[in-house]
Amino acid sequence: MDFWEWLRILFISIVEGITEWLPISSTGHMILVDEVWKTSATTVLTPEFWRVFLVLVQLGAIMAVITVFFRRLNPISKKKNQEERKRTIELWVKIVIGCLPAGIAGILLDDWLDAHLYNGYVVAAMLILYGILFVFLESKNKHRKFQVQKFSQMTYQMALLIGVIQILSLIPGTSRSGVTILGAMLLGCSRYIAAEYAFFLAIPIMTGASLLKFFKYLLSGNGFSGTQLLIVLVGMLTAYIVSFFVIRFLLQYVKKKDFSAFGFYRIILGLVVMVFFLIS
Repeated sequence: MDFWEWLRILFISIVEGITEWLPISSTGHMILVDEVWKTSATTVLTPEFWRVFLVLVQLGAIMAVITVFFRRLNPISKKKNQEERKRTIELWVKIVIGCLPAGIAGILLDDWLDAHLYNGYVVAAMLILYGILFVFLESKNKHRKFQVQKFSQMTYQMALLIGVIQILSLIPGTSRSGVTILGAMLLGCSRYIAAEYAFFLAIPIMTGASLLKFFKYLLSGNGFSGTQLLIVLVGMLTAYIVSFFVIRFLLQYVKKKDFSAFGFYRIILGLVVMVFFLIS
């Protein structure tokens, strides 16, 4: 492992920490960075290990969500009264309901998605498409009064519909948080509630996806060397630190602004990526 390989690991972990929570597609950015900044396969950075690393690094980002919202998500907190504990349990039920559709679809389609959709062209197309959707939707939302301003107003049926919409996020370049936010806003959730729900849904979905990839890796006869384990830990810690600040930033951002800027970013990046892959 030389300096440049460690720098690449740190860079990708930072990209994960930033893009996982912003509606701009973390998987898409990770694929693009991996395509643009290539390194030769070694006995440490084998193709099989690198694929599982790109998923396991997400666990660091998930720990940041749990840290930021620990009291909110803790149903047995001694600082909560009975009514607050009841609302926390209801929130967890809505999280589970929202996770089921994408979780089931992810298990069934995991290998097919890896084989057919993980490439730069798909990423570019999805970046542009959902960028346009964000810009269009926010242009319609300028004077809209959202019906759902707090989680108690979100019904279980609404949570399930958002979960069904989230299946689209299995396509790389789409953005899990982006699809969740779009779906939630279309169904009447405020930007703040939509963003928070996207964070909450990430906990079981991303944890499950990471564990699925991890066990597939182990069952195929692979394991981790000491250096590989260190790489995973460094990546997770980096993603955790970056994610912690990005989550807090986005929650403050959506109190005052909409998601149009992220839509324009997606469109511009998608066009650049499309040109890059066409001429490379």
